[in-house]
Amino acid sequence: MAKSYEASGVNLEAGYEVVSRIKKHVASTTRPGCMGGIGAFGGMFDLGSLGYRHPVLVSGTDGVGTKLKIAFLLDKHDTIGIDAVAMCVNDVLAQGAEPLLFLDYVAVGKNRPEVVESIVAGVAEGCRQAGCALVGGETAEMPGMYAPEDYDIAGFTVGAVEKDELIDGSKVAEGDVLVGIPSTGVHSNGFSLVRKIVADADLDLAARYPETGDKTLGETLLTPTAIYVRPVLAMMKAADVHGVAHITGGGFDENIPRILGEGLGAEIEEGSWEILPVFRLLERCGGIPHREMFNIFNMGIGMVVAMSETDVPKALESLQASGLKPSVIGKVVKGNGVTIK
Repeated sequence: MAKSYEASGVNLEAGYEVVSRIKKHVASTTRPGCMGGIGAFGGMFDLGSLGYRHPVLVSGTDGVGTKLKIAFLLDKHDTIGIDAVAMCVNDVLAQGAEPLLFLDYVAVGKNRPEVVESIVAGVAEGCRQAGCALVGGETAEMPGMYAPEDYDIAGFTVGAVEKDELIDGSKVAEGDVLVGIPSTGVHSNGFSLVRKIVADADLDLAARYPETGDKTLGETLLTPTAIYVRPVLAMMKAADVHGVAHITGGGFDENIPRILGEGLGAEIEEGSWEILPVFRLLERCGGIPHREMFNIFNMGIGMVVAMSETDVPKALESLQASGLKPSVIGKVVKGNGVTIK
């Protein structure tokens, strides 16, 4: 045992225990293409075994932001890893890519093996939902950088798509229909404002409000970000998708224009989908102008998909077959930016 290192606040034995605890979670994410196992210096994946003709690799990295603060307050750590996976895999999915592998990075103030295992169990669950392999990661104990009870998590994913099936928004045209895929809640964006609203309005995370139903406010806010990989990949086989916007930080106003070419805008019809009650609560208690909500939050829509009108029935049928409730929420028009009608 490294007594001198432990005296500085780093417990190597706890690190060894973490590796032992998470092995079963990592193993549960194995998929075709995996090589090696946990413990090597690098995670390996055999892309050639998957039969791609002309693969393009699409990578993404992200974190969970200050949603972590809610997890700290509630001492609930088993879903935050799902969020980390979702934020990464949904981004590469927006390019048409199938996520293949994932790596996580967890930095802690004090290595508590049971907490790290809970976090990584969530990561593994997210990987299983996305169909990608957890091929490696890192847990860093950083006393003095983080408080003993605090941690941060970030993720990195690599996906692949045939070059001629890459979705880059270049096919989006005036008249295209915008299909919205529901979110599960606030997802993992806007939590600095969420926490300010909770504090300023003296909301109780342990309480139930009319807008949270049978869940507490804390449980509602910690609802994991939806992972859209399986249903959206199936939809892409059923319909000719022109563009996909993952609605993350910046809401509708920042993310939908990312798939629109010059001279094109989006016209969104409010009322064509259900705005989740949690957003009504945040708007009311935060005194946020209604239009501004669409510039901050997903408002109940986690992804927006652009396609020609003739493909809409096939896309809706495919998504519904996956258990989702998609809606036609608008269209692509001449102009710029996003208009909420």
